[in-house]
Amino acid sequence: MYVRITTVTGASDIDGGLALLRDHVVPQMQQQTGFRGLSAAGDRAAGVVTVLSVWDSQADLQASESAADKARGDAVRLMGGEVSVERYEQTVCEAGDTRPEPGAKLHIRNIKLDPDRIDDILDHFQQTVAPEMKARPGCLAIRQLIDRTTGEGRVGSVWADQDSLAASLAQSGQRRAAAQDRGVEFGEDRVLEVLFSAM
Repeated sequence: MYVRITTVTGASDIDGGLALLRDHVVPQMQQQTGFRGLSAAGDRAAGVVTVLSVWDSQADLQASESAADKARGDAVRLMGGEVSVERYEQTVCEAGDTRPEPGAKLHIRNIKLDPDRIDDILDHFQQTVAPEMKARPGCLAIRQLIDRTTGEGRVGSVWADQDSLAASLAQSGQRRAAAQDRGVEFGEDRVLEVLFSAM
């Protein structure tokens, strides 16, 4: 699977943007080959919205670029702000029985992997780290994304509420230290609120 992440900063009409996603963008994307779903999260106070779309293959993602470009333009004209786009391979996607609903907390941790150890690191995350996180109370979903060319990626986890997120973060020090020993560098850390999901 592959994902496209579109981030709008300085958005002034987030609700208008979400209505556009629901009523126009999702139906348009559902006509594209390989489309597997779309979700949005954001920080209303900061005017930040992040939209993630999932595709069967890199070719499907690339084939949808024209439609996605138009949707981005429409969204920015409506919401205001500036837009940036990232593309990744999705190496882990684990979801529990309860689907994330608006109001759930999305924790995003930027990572950079040693290019010579990417497969080992990704395998360890899939086999050990993701199951440990998923077993924690309140964990709704885990997603790991990577650009194998640069080693840059993200780990996203969705939590039922602020308390379950806080409890997980309080226990993350040991996981983080073990990851650093394997060649993982950690970057920016963000918490957003799930605003919309069509997964």
